[in-house]
Amino acid sequence: MRTTQRNAVTLTGNDLGQPMMFAHGYGCDQNMWRLVAPAFADTYRLVLFDHVGNGKSDLSAYDDARYSSLDGYADDILEILHEHDLWDVVFVGHSVSAMMGVLAAVKEPERFAKLVLVGPSPRYINEPADDYVGGFGREDIDSLLDSLDSNYLGWSSQMAPVIMGNTGRPGLGAELTNSFCRTDPEIAKKFARVTFLSDNRDDLLRLRVPSLILQCSDDVIAPAVVGDYVHKHTSGSTLVRMNATGHCPNLSAPEETIDAMKAWL
Repeated sequence: MRTTQRNAVTLTGNDLGQPMMFAHGYGCDQNMWRLVAPAFADTYRLVLFDHVGNGKSDLSAYDDARYSSLDGYADDILEILHEHDLWDVVFVGHSVSAMMGVLAAVKEPERFAKLVLVGPSPRYINEPADDYVGGFGREDIDSLLDSLDSNYLGWSSQMAPVIMGNTGRPGLGAELTNSFCRTDPEIAKKFARVTFLSDNRDDLLRLRVPSLILQCSDDVIAPAVVGDYVHKHTSGSTLVRMNATGHCPNLSAPEETIDAMKAWL
């Protein structure tokens, strides 16, 4: 089972249920879904995995060419579905994985039933010529990437609390920092460039699978204007504005995340 080794795939829940695949965001691993996924175990067949370079994935499987764009990660998702013969999948993607799910569903829409996009952003960099607001200027992203290149551990301890946001639970920022620090630094640097320099706005227009967009409050990584953009440019989408703050409601507000998913599903 090639993908099971490469991506540390775990299958739990109801063996006869509809597949529900969870994909983690940058610098994280499948453990980030531990407060959400069990709520669906009675009904769904749960599929969790780690992107190559994260968690318990096979680091030797990392290939610069394959993972030079989000398409390589989307291909991994599809290969997992193929290998385990999964159809009618509910895909739940956090942050950058939301766009990976969009790419996978555009390539093979017949595999997917629905997409849940948690804090999605098709483009982090503002594009004034297109009147597009992504939340960051190009100079902001360049500075972020330079900082990451020069001192990954320092960058992790500084950025993780910002990404998590003001949740009133400082321990979550520390958890995300530790998660970043467990990620292979060289792969993390490359993954950051792929993440923050990607532009998947046109891919939203090609998506034909129904999607739920979960938009947090005070999310500096994917602000509300980005959620509005994703909703406006994605056919058949539903936008839910959450009370949860920050960029990681799967950790900071699991109950609200679960309730929003169940109500839509």
